[in-house]
Amino acid sequence: MVRGTLLEKRSIDYVPLAERHGKAWHLWPVWFSGDAHLATLAVGALGVALGGNLLWTSVAVFAGCALGTFFMAFHSAQGPQLGLPQMIQSRPQFGYVGALLVWGVALVTYVGYNSFNQVLAAQALHQLVRSVPATSAATVIGFAAAAAVLAAVGYDFIHIAQRAVAFLMIAMLTVFSVGALLLLKVPAAQWDPAAFRAAPFLAELLAAASYQLSWSIYVSDYSRYLPREVSVRAAFWWTYLGAFMGGAWMMLVGSVAAAAAPTLNVPAALERAASRVFPGFGPVLLVSALFGLVTIAALNFYGASLTLLSVRDTFKPVGPGAGKRLVSIAAAAIVSTAIALDSSSHFLTRFSDLLSLLLYLFTPWTAVNLVDFYLVRKGHYSVREIFNPRGMYGRWNWRGLLAYAVGFIAMMPFFSTGLYTGPIARALHGIDIAMLVGLPVAGGTYLIACRSLDLAADRRRAAAADFGLEPAAEGEGETGPLSAPLQGAAMETRR
Repeated sequence: MVRGTLLEKRSIDYVPLAERHGKAWHLWPVWFSGDAHLATLAVGALGVALGGNLLWTSVAVFAGCALGTFFMAFHSAQGPQLGLPQMIQSRPQFGYVGALLVWGVALVTYVGYNSFNQVLAAQALHQLVRSVPATSAATVIGFAAAAAVLAAVGYDFIHIAQRAVAFLMIAMLTVFSVGALLLLKVPAAQWDPAAFRAAPFLAELLAAASYQLSWSIYVSDYSRYLPREVSVRAAFWWTYLGAFMGGAWMMLVGSVAAAAAPTLNVPAALERAASRVFPGFGPVLLVSALFGLVTIAALNFYGASLTLLSVRDTFKPVGPGAGKRLVSIAAAAIVSTAIALDSSSHFLTRFSDLLSLLLYLFTPWTAVNLVDFYLVRKGHYSVREIFNPRGMYGRWNWRGLLAYAVGFIAMMPFFSTGLYTGPIARALHGIDIAMLVGLPVAGGTYLIACRSLDLAADRRRAAAADFGLEPAAEGEGETGPLSAPLQGAAMETRR
């Protein structure tokens, strides 16, 4: 962002190299805090709620987080290379207009998750202050306002806030974890290796993996200001370590809380478990986790803002400036708050099913986007052509749209939600492995479809379009240096 200003001035536009700043390690606090909050606890509680014991639920949490974070972290490297937000990068795969497909789903996801977060925040405050109703409108509105203000200030301040929450939560989770190991009593059956049950184990594993994968829609929003010299490896590992540690640790806390108090809601179970470890520690941990919920809501509003502006850019070009971004943040906050205020426990159950469906919609997108970046175009894109409605990427890209459709259709028999359960999922007693099917099918289909793409011509055209985008330093290409894993492809293009 433009340094020396309070509000971030850029939105979906390219971040010039002169404005790049920060270090690769700054990514781990963003994604540690992205997971270290109340909503993540509910994912960890799922296996226990379905009848699994604590031992096997813990194994499923680790395996699921390792799987989902693997794909999510690869998106992080796209930010320093392209200097663009995540969603606008979908145009080369789906087309200038075709990208509206994934943007619409992203908007519903951002707003939906934040409406859930707002209701969860009200429940947490009620747990802390009994005189505050669990459905307090003031809490719902105040929570949204605080998150919207953080999102409005923008990229740098979000990084600072996430860093502060990360260090706070590491301290709080360390105290809880050590205390729980030494002092918290759970039934011996919770640690019985012979009590393995496939259905809750796989449900927890896939839920954890899907939850981590859901961050993919805005990962490079928070790496796009990093210098282009930040390598793919560095961006991947700092993102992976932060998201995996935050996700697995917080889910395990949720598992322990659910095992200790299976009949309570998430905030109440957390407070009771923490207070059993150390008297009076429950409210302290709950308040700390509430801070994390505010910052992740800010990330959701920020991502919704950039996606709204991407949609608008399809019909009318959007330039830099804080004004448009502030308006789009306000719009997202208003819609999210309206949903939260109108919600009920029944609504939240049904809406959880809807969010599961939205995650199905993002699985083939992730596969297509990553295959295009790492295996097909290998990081060679034209920033200018991404914003050109009649440019080289076309208005509708049949390759991406076909791969997306094939991947989604292949997943349908494996869907398992309250809204719809596919025949294979029924045969598997409700176990949902749709993500494991959608990723390879969509990615493989796209790879096959791109065999007819003239990559050499595509690279030449991209380089020509971006000539002069950045002042070329000695020994660099027209648009600056690529990181080590992409240097070979760059040299091949120059030859």
